[in-house]
Order: sequence, then structure tokens, then C-alpha cells
Amino acid sequence: MTTRKLHLNAFLMNTGHHEASWRLPESDPYAHVELSHYVHLARTAERGTFDSLFLADGPQLWGSLAQRPAGALEPLTLLTALATATEHIGLIATASTSYNSPYNLARRFASLDIVSGGRAGWNIVTTAGAEAARNFGLDAEPAHAERYARAAEFLDVALKLWDSWEDDAIVADKAAGVWGDDSKIHPPRHQGTYFSVEGALNVPRTPQGYPLLVQAGSSEDGKAFAARYAEAVFTAQQTLAGAQAFYADLKSRTRAAGRDPEHVKVLPGIVPVLGSTQAEARAAEQLLEDHIVYEHGVGRLESLLQLPAGTLRLDGRLPADLPPESAIEGAKSRYTLVVELARRERLTVRQLIGRLGGGRGHLTFAGTPEQVAGQIETWFTQGAADGFNIMPAVLPSGLEAFVEHVVPLLRARGLLRTGYGPRQTLRERYGLPRPANQYLSPAPAPALV
Repeated sequence: MTTRKLHLNAFLMNTGHHEASWRLPESDPYAHVELSHYVHLARTAERGTFDSLFLADGPQLWGSLAQRPAGALEPLTLLTALATATEHIGLIATASTSYNSPYNLARRFASLDIVSGGRAGWNIVTTAGAEAARNFGLDAEPAHAERYARAAEFLDVALKLWDSWEDDAIVADKAAGVWGDDSKIHPPRHQGTYFSVEGALNVPRTPQGYPLLVQAGSSEDGKAFAARYAEAVFTAQQTLAGAQAFYADLKSRTRAAGRDPEHVKVLPGIVPVLGSTQAEARAAEQLLEDHIVYEHGVGRLESLLQLPAGTLRLDGRLPADLPPESAIEGAKSRYTLVVELARRERLTVRQLIGRLGGGRGHLTFAGTPEQVAGQIETWFTQGAADGFNIMPAVLPSGLEAFVEHVVPLLRARGLLRTGYGPRQTLRERYGLPRPANQYLSPAPAPALV
């Protein structure tokens, strides 16, 4: 029995990851803006002893309102509410380095970490797409390499800000009339290519030191960035061999960057569709596929592949002369994954849209709880994953079924904790040390609030 334990993250997306999930009779098409929906999901994941939950986000309206529930609550605001409704589970928000400023974002994450008692995480994205760029006064998205260069400087500034207070800067000496020690404040005084940030953060250093740093890009720039900064990596992988290659490559890059490879956890996404028998699971998967509006899918696929509208035909295959990944300025790694999937399995556009409908390129697996648990165990024990980003096709039922039927099997196999135990920060739950303040020698961890 392995002594390693799975890290499970619940990726929560409105009515579920399948684009047609909102059309099922059980689904509430207004759930994406209802706090009670997310409270129920967070508590369900906590019942399953998940390490964390995760909210995606982007500074633009995604797609057409006709396709699926659109618009989303701002994740740091929502996670602050969820912090008061849960006790243990980590709270990871997506936020862009392309369309934020380091000071304001560092302050918001520090506040969430304090409010939650050390459970905050940041999924760092560089935000591809012209739609988002135009919302911030740009005519087009910045080049891929430039977005990552800005992200690196953004992170360096954020780390300086989180370290700008020493852990014991607050003295609280009532008798002497001294609340804090100014000598323990370290203003960044940063002057760089993209940012100029003078003063210290106006929030004390947090229980974790700074949030768990998560990254989700699998391009060359993305992997280089992850090796330097990331402590958890979300990735889309379709095959065991592909996942093993990504895992080995990222661990090697992390080691080459002078970091401990054990301090970056690789979590591929999986969309589990459960049934008491394989036939029942396949039927549930087919029901969702039957509700796909393929015309919507064509538009999304043309956008991803950067093709003119009207290029693709549902019953034809992808064009033979698609550009290489190096020519793509948007989501490079997702572009390559989708093209390789279509080529490898000789899929028509209609079939490809069906395959992408459940998880946008993440592994979709329909089967019994035993089969899903077996798939997770195989990838975990054969060098492909440190855990998984669980992406239920339908919410809340898919998450409830996973917690009810798959989690007990993972526990029985010795792969998953049976309880949370003593209260921990999110980075402690991921087996990561509390970072030392860069302005001095390693500092002791403060008590959790």
C-alpha cells in the first residue's frame, strides 16, 4: 500500500463541466449566481476530504448567452463567503496577471488567506484572447511571450508585497503605547519593465506567508513559469503516456530551476461520469452528448483554432494545413491538445465537439465507481499525477456521486485520507513548507486565526 496520498481538487463550474449540463431536468440554470449552490458544493467536497476547490475566471463574457449559463461571480468575493461556510478545504481563485495590478491583487489574496485561516490559493493565468484585451483598452492581446514576461514580474512584485511585513511586526504593547515595529516593514520599492510599486502592503503577513501558487499552462512558456513559481499545476492530458511525459518533464524542469520537485504537485483534470454499471455510465454520457448544440461548438472550435468563421464542417475533419503551435498567440497548449486528439483518433468536427463538450480537452471517463477509482490509481501510481482536478460533468449530482461512491474506494485502497485531522493551512495540506520571508532568515509560523 502506497504511503503517498492523493491530492484532490474540486473544479466547480456553474451547473457542471459539460456544456449541456444546464439542459438536464435536474439542473438549475440560475445556480451559477446562487451562493447556496456553491456552499453546498464546497461542503460536499469537504465531506470528501478534498484538499481544495477551485474557481475559474476571466475578465470577459464567455461566448454567447445562448450556449450555457454565462457570467460568473467574482471568485475572491465568492471564496470569502465560502470561507465562512467551511472549515478545512482550500479555496483557490483564478486571477489574471495581464489585467490586474500586483498591489491590489496581493492585498485581496492576503485578505482571503487571513479570513480563511490560511486556506487561500491563486491560480495564476496570463489570459489569452482579444475579447479580454479590448475590455482593458487594448486593440489585441499581447504576445504569448510578453504575457509570461509580465506574469513573472507580477509574481516577483507580489512576493515582495506579501513579505513586506515581518511575522512579528505587530507588537501590540499597550503599556508602551507601541502597536507595531516600523523596522520590520520592508517596502518593495520596485521599478521594473511592467510595474512600479513603492510601498509595503497594507495587510499583515498571512498564516501561509503567501497563498498556494497554482498554474495551468502547459506550453513551453507555461512549463518554464511553473518550474520557477508553481506549487500545484493543473493540466489537461488525454493519455497515460502523455501525462507521464508531462509529469517527468515538469519535475525535471523544477529540479533544474533549483527547487524540490516534490514541492510542485501535478493534478491532471478528469471528468468522471458515473453509473452503477458501465452501460449506465455510457448512457449518462450519451444523454449529455445528445443535448449538445453543435452549431455553438463549431464557433468555439474555430475560435480556438484561429480559423475564419464558416471554415469547419460538422461531418468533415480538421483542415490539413493548420498552423503549428509556435504560430498561435492564444492558448497554445490547449490548441495542440485538441489538434492532436482530432488527428490521433481521426475524429470529424462533430465527434471532436462531442469529445470536448464534457471537459474542453480534459480526460472524460465514463464508468463505474470502481473503474474511475482504478483509473485514478493507475495514473497516480505510474508517474502521471500527484492528484487530480475533479471536474464533474453535472453539478451538484456529479460531485455528490463522486464523494459518495468513489471516495470510499480511494480510502479503502489507502490512497486518500479518511479525515482532515488537526487544522492545517492549504500549503501544509499539500505537503509544502511555509515560505521564509525573503527579507530575513526563515521565520516561525504564526498560530492560525
